[in-house]
Amino acid sequence: MSGGARVTLAAVAGAHGIGGEVRLKLFAESLDSLRRHKSFEVAGRTLTLKSLKPGKPDATARFAEIGSRDEAEALRGTLLTVDRAELPPLAEGEFYHSDLIGLSAVTPDGATVGTVVAVENFGAGDILEIEKPDGKRFMLPFRPEAVPVVGERVVIEPAFVA
Repeated sequence: MSGGARVTLAAVAGAHGIGGEVRLKLFAESLDSLRRHKSFEVAGRTLTLKSLKPGKPDATARFAEIGSRDEAEALRGTLLTVDRAELPPLAEGEFYHSDLIGLSAVTPDGATVGTVVAVENFGAGDILEIEKPDGKRFMLPFRPEAVPVVGERVVIEPAFVA
């Protein structure tokens, strides 16, 4: 794996069964988003994906290098990452959440609002979390009426600034 920017696609939630499978919490769009990758960096080492199937609640995976429940359980809480360059290209108007984090947030007239620190989705659509210069945070919907411009920075309509 290359040494470029890393993007997290899932986290290991724990062991599944006795043969070394793990339960995954997905951050990717779907299982297909994980399947397109043959290997992941996990806890500082590379693991090769052998199988991936839907599970409860997200997915169950088997890695070639993990052969026991103890080895699988040792991965609990670790993140599955890939190099940013390995992700597929995006269509116009699409963004990877990881590309939004760290962007400056400003009003249409250029006044500083803060920095994007997280992108959440609780089921009704994406939400940006902005940290103001004073350390306070607020959330707003990631929709064109609230965030009309996204590029090297995000522009936030003043009505949505808390």
